[in-house]
Amino acid sequence: MKRETLGRVLDCIEAKRRVVLVSDLDSGEERLLEPGEGKDETERVNVETVLRLDRPILGESERGTRLFYQPVNPPIRMILVGAVHIAQPLSAMAALAGYEVIVVDPRSRFAAAERFRGVQLVDQWPDEALLALELDARCAVVTLTHDPKLDEPALRIALRSEAFFIGCLGSKKTHASRLGRLAKLGFNDQELQRLHGPVGLPIGSQSPAEIAISVLAQVTQALRRPSAVASHPTHAS
Repeated sequence: MKRETLGRVLDCIEAKRRVVLVSDLDSGEERLLEPGEGKDETERVNVETVLRLDRPILGESERGTRLFYQPVNPPIRMILVGAVHIAQPLSAMAALAGYEVIVVDPRSRFAAAERFRGVQLVDQWPDEALLALELDARCAVVTLTHDPKLDEPALRIALRSEAFFIGCLGSKKTHASRLGRLAKLGFNDQELQRLHGPVGLPIGSQSPAEIAISVLAQVTQALRRPSAVASHPTHAS
């Protein structure tokens, strides 16, 4: 990598910008492309694919030269709102899957370090916490408290962000009421369709650990196969 290119890559990493380093293996030319950029539609698709899969691919230019697409992605984060029982297995599983996990809960009796070892705990009110965390397209947000006073301030911030996944724990009835309240706050149907509720793939999960598996599976699907993501009821908690 050329020194000038390295400097630009480091600037992107510091700014948490998603870019792809494109290297022409024949000429040595190097370019940095952001989502939506590229010389043609094939290259734009390659950029999106590399960022989504988070791994490099080989391609070919219109002139037939070999191109190497390498992602420069910010850390992938999962923000859990509510230090409840499901948050414990979910935070551990997400960390194993490579997420930087952050648990947000202003209730100190829930957000205790001994319950969430190795996980960043934030004791601010959820909307304040999510604003400070500066959500980006590499963030998943999952609300778990069942308490509108905690979940919905977080959802209001998440829905205005580029978070790639927003999920809410609760029954169908709870979710319908949630959508109604958010609609009254001015969120339109297209925005509300981003909410996955009840969160989790329909695998028949019952225990906290099983529900955590279903949630992580749906988040993974949204990250790796966004076109396949659908909101499905999983449980009636």
